[in-house]
Parts: sequence; structure tokens; C-alpha cells
Amino acid sequence: QVQLVESGGGLVQPGGSLRLSCAASGIIFSFNVMGWYRQAPGKERELVATIHSGGTTIYADSVKGRLTISRDNVKNTVYLQMNSLKPDDTAVYYCTFRTIPTTSYYWGQGTQVTVSS
Repeated sequence: QVQLVESGGGLVQPGGSLRLSCAASGIIFSFNVMGWYRQAPGKERELVATIHSGGTTIYADSVKGRLTISRDNVKNTVYLQMNSLKPDDTAVYYCTFRTIPTTSYYWGQGTQVTVSS
């Protein structure tokens, strides 16, 4: 019902910035939560940030003040502005979409972010 396409990943030096985008298409419900998870090699997938269709946000402590999630409800797109990037931010970033109440959960294919000099 919902397809997610991420973009914006790449290679950046420590201290640099990237902006990830995730466009949702298909059957979009008015009440939903979109967000970002990430998974580094050999580690478990972890929450980065989420944003409700009403605007409420949740951030992992490790990214507060550096990463900002936002969304455009007209375009059905969620963004992750990443500033002051660190090598520990290196991971595959996955876009997520879930309905409210949570009856369906969707994942994108992921986009690689590498922070290295």
C-alpha cells in the first residue's frame, strides 16, 4: 500500500552535512508516523528520529542537536537534516512509515551514509 524511496546518502567528512529525503507513495493515511532508523555493520538497528503527522518529534539522545527531522505532508515526504556528522553516524539509514493506530508498518530499502576522512 505504501512505497518508500530514500535519497541523499553519500560520503561526507567529519563535521560535514547531508540531507536525507524519503518520499512515500501509494495509499497514504492522514494519521501516521514517519521516521528514520539506522544500522551500522555488526550492530542492531536503532531509532534515529520519528515525526508524527501532527508534528510531534522523537530523537535518539545521540543525535539531538545535530540531526533534525521534518516533513511535508503535501508531498508525503520526510527529511533528515544531518549536521556536524561524526564517524559514529556511519550506517545504512532506513525510512519508515506506520499508520495510526499501528495496523501497518513499512520500510524503505535504505541509503548509505559514510562519515570518514
